[in-house]
Amino acid sequence: MKRILLLITATSISVALNAQNQLVIPSVLNGPNYNLTLQEGTNEFYPGITTNTMGANGDLLGPTLMMTKGDNISITVDNQLMEPTTIHWHGMHVAPQNDGGPHSVIAAGTTWNPQFEVMDKAGMNWYHPHLHMMTDMHVSKGIAGLIIVRDTEEAGLNLPLTYGVDEFPIILQTKGFDANGQIEVHTEMDTSVLVNGTPHTFTDLPAQVVRLRVLNGASQRAFELGFSDNRTFSLIGTDGGLLTAPVSLTRYRMAPGQRADILVDLSTSQGQAFQLMNFGSELPNAIYGALQPGMGPGATIPNYTSNPLNGSDFAFLDINVVAPTPSPITTIPASLATFTIIPEASANITRTLTFTSAGAMGNLVGPFLINGAEFDMATINYTVPLNNTEIWTLTNQTPIAHPFHIHDVQFFILDINGVPPPPALSGYNDVVLVPAGMGEVRFIAKFENFANDTIPYMYHCHMLTHEDMGMMGQFIVSDPFSGLEEQSASSFQLYPNPTNGELFIATMAGETNFETYEIFDYQGKQMQAGELSGSTTKLSFEASNGMYWIKLANKEKKVALKRFTIK
Repeated sequence: MKRILLLITATSISVALNAQNQLVIPSVLNGPNYNLTLQEGTNEFYPGITTNTMGANGDLLGPTLMMTKGDNISITVDNQLMEPTTIHWHGMHVAPQNDGGPHSVIAAGTTWNPQFEVMDKAGMNWYHPHLHMMTDMHVSKGIAGLIIVRDTEEAGLNLPLTYGVDEFPIILQTKGFDANGQIEVHTEMDTSVLVNGTPHTFTDLPAQVVRLRVLNGASQRAFELGFSDNRTFSLIGTDGGLLTAPVSLTRYRMAPGQRADILVDLSTSQGQAFQLMNFGSELPNAIYGALQPGMGPGATIPNYTSNPLNGSDFAFLDINVVAPTPSPITTIPASLATFTIIPEASANITRTLTFTSAGAMGNLVGPFLINGAEFDMATINYTVPLNNTEIWTLTNQTPIAHPFHIHDVQFFILDINGVPPPPALSGYNDVVLVPAGMGEVRFIAKFENFANDTIPYMYHCHMLTHEDMGMMGQFIVSDPFSGLEEQSASSFQLYPNPTNGELFIATMAGETNFETYEIFDYQGKQMQAGELSGSTTKLSFEASNGMYWIKLANKEKKVALKRFTIK
């Protein structure tokens, strides 16, 4: 039986059945230069109660950063908090020194100035702190904001693109407040529902096709998104950008950290009113936010059953449909972005990550482990060769689902519990909800463009309580041939390429006079070496299918490199 939630605050504030507060649309910062000031402040979430908060360029949340693919941007982050923090550009493909993970600490009273080219496709990402063991506190206190990337492909589609007019940012969060009205951290009593930092919200939407850019910015809670009248909507994009075609849905499950790009056709709905909802009663067990957080009634979390949000249906936003804007968009494109899913056969390596619970079997409280270990800032868990294409297999042996997030890359889901993903999960993703009880997810990604031998990228559970407790790891993307450029075809010839293991090296007479060769795998490990025999050398090279490097050298240590493929 569904439970409809009526009372949602821990401070005994009476909640009106009708929304009372106008939806706040975050302000916009346009590039290429951005200035963000992290600051402490206060906010009156509920009348007469002053709550201490944190925000960027204000007391709560932060402005939306508008970016365009190809722009070279500079972001100055001024930390005016009384403590250190970081800012991570969640979903953005940037070098590790610009990523804002826990190694890029911004001390109190100092600034950080990442600069990078926007390489992402059109989509919606977000920024938030990522200081080890402090992420949940800084996010719960209020530091978070959206990043909207535009590109020419999106511009060529008939989509709503006017921010705050037919395109609306929707940041969904739940928070817990103590008896004094202060935000609680690592709490199971996240009983207040906020949209863009405001409880009990309403908004007017025009009677046309509108675009909702939705973020699940909650610390732990998954949402089963839909509308109170069960109207259909079109999912047009996920974490990393647009899908190839719209997917018609009435429900969309969103784990913490995930984004959804949604079109709703309100052309014939003028004068109607409905609600954006979480259908928590429809969440299956073993997902945080369902009636039961574990796989059975005996598996629970202290205070979880006392939270009336769990397993309940509740409204995020009251929507009133009003007159259309001038020149409204009234149709939904049949096709969207173009991209090619990375073929599974192109993977250089498969890595296996296993999630377990520390302590007793069936533990739902944590700490949770990845490959048997808690996060250690000094331990690099993986070294990924630059340009590697990899399959990561995530096996969840715990009794609760975990939203897994990886920095640096967007990935394609190959399968979930052995089944190919549905169309709604067929695009670019950087968060995936890994089912409980031996659930398994496989994804494929290419680690390209950026390498750094000292600053790692992170991977972790995006339930921030789990992350803070150590459900996180880190990897270095390393270029074993840094400083050596692949030479042009005039240096030497290598054929056939691809090969089944038989190779010919044809050198050109001249100043190089190559004498030796070495073959390396993509991790820089030498696989074979020897001397060249005249102008043409025949080699037999037996190795697994994949990409390899061959390096020629002479006595003057001049070198030339080429890549080749074994198939």
